[in-house]
Amino acid sequence: MSFLNCGFIGLGLIGGSIAKAIKQSAPGTKITAFDISKTTLSLAQKEGIADVITDQIDECFTDCDYLFLCAPVQKNDGNLSKVKTIIQNSDCLLTDVGSVKTAIHDAVHDAGLDHRFIGGHPMAGSERTGYANSKASLLENAYYILTPTDSVSPRILEAYRSLVSGMGAIPLVMDYQKHDYITAAVSHLPHVIAASLVNLVHDSDSREGIMKMIAAGGFKDITRIASSSAPMWQQICLSNRENISVLLSHYINALKTFQAYLEHGDGNALYEQFESARVYRDSFIDASSGPIKHAHGIYVDIADRAGSLARVTALLAENNLNIKNLGITHNRESEYGVLKLEFYNEHAMAAAAGLLSQSGFPVTIRP
Repeated sequence: MSFLNCGFIGLGLIGGSIAKAIKQSAPGTKITAFDISKTTLSLAQKEGIADVITDQIDECFTDCDYLFLCAPVQKNDGNLSKVKTIIQNSDCLLTDVGSVKTAIHDAVHDAGLDHRFIGGHPMAGSERTGYANSKASLLENAYYILTPTDSVSPRILEAYRSLVSGMGAIPLVMDYQKHDYITAAVSHLPHVIAASLVNLVHDSDSREGIMKMIAAGGFKDITRIASSSAPMWQQICLSNRENISVLLSHYINALKTFQAYLEHGDGNALYEQFESARVYRDSFIDASSGPIKHAHGIYVDIADRAGSLARVTALLAENNLNIKNLGITHNRESEYGVLKLEFYNEHAMAAAAGLLSQSGFPVTIRP
C-alpha cells in the first residue's frame, strides 16, 4: 500500500480529505491531482499532498492504481470520456465520491468501464467547502459506502476495502440502487424537509421577524442543514429525484396522519408517535462523522453577569482544552444552560464537562 499511485480529478473538500488520509496512512503514496483551480493545486503541492499537479486530464494519470472522480457530479460524463482513453491499457481502478450512484453507474456502463469501477460515497462532510478546509480526520469513523459493479472481482473489491479502512473510515458494501434509496431517506429527504420548514417560518413570520428572533434550540437543530450549498443540493435532488419523490410522498402521508390525530384530539395516538420516535432515535449509533455530523457540545449554566464567561474560558484554557465553537442561548427552550460550548472531539468534551462540573458550573452534555 505504501507504493500506490493515486489520481484525483477534482480536489475539493472530499477529494482533498481522501488524499490527505491516504498520505497520512501511507506516506509513500504518489498522488497526481487535477483541478480547475490553480490555487488549489499549488496549495496541495505546497503541503506535500500532491506530488504531481496538472491542469489537464492527460497521460499524467496513466500509471495510477486508483483514480478518484471528485469533480461535481455533472462533470463526470465529460471526465469519463477523457479518462477512458488514458486508462484503457492499465489495471487502474476507477471510483467516485458522489452521494448519488445511479447516474455514475449508468455513465460508467455506457463508457464500457464496468470491470474497473467501484462507486464510492464517503458519508462525511462539513459546512465549509474546498480543499483549504479538507482534513484527513474528516473520514475517521465515517461510513464509506462502496457500490461495486457485478464485473469487479472480489480481489479488487477487497483491496479497495482495505484502502478505505486505512483512511480511518468504515467500508460498507451495497448495491448502488439500494444506496440511492437509503441515502434519499436519511440524507436527501432531511435536507428537503429542513429547507421547507425554514421557508415556512420565513413566509409565516411577522413583519417584525419575531419567529426568527426567538427561534430556539429545537428549530435550529433540525434546520441546521438548511444552510448547506444550494447548487449542490439542487444537483443531488435532480440526480435522485425518483427516490426522494417516493419517500416525500410517504412523509406527506405521515404528516397527514399526524394532522388527523391533532384534529381529533387523539392523545394516545400522539403519545405513540412521539414515544416510538424517541425510542428509535435513541437507538441510533452515535458516529463522529457523517452527512449530519455529531457535535461534541455541552451546555453550561452561568450567571448573567460580567466575568462569568471569562471564568469558563480561562478555566478551559488553563487546562489546554480548545473550544471549537461558543454560543449564548438567549431563548432557553429546554433545561440546558445558557452557554453552549463545542469541542473538536469527544475526549475534550468529556474533560471539559468534568472540569467545569468540579468547579461548580452545572453542565449538561448535549444529547
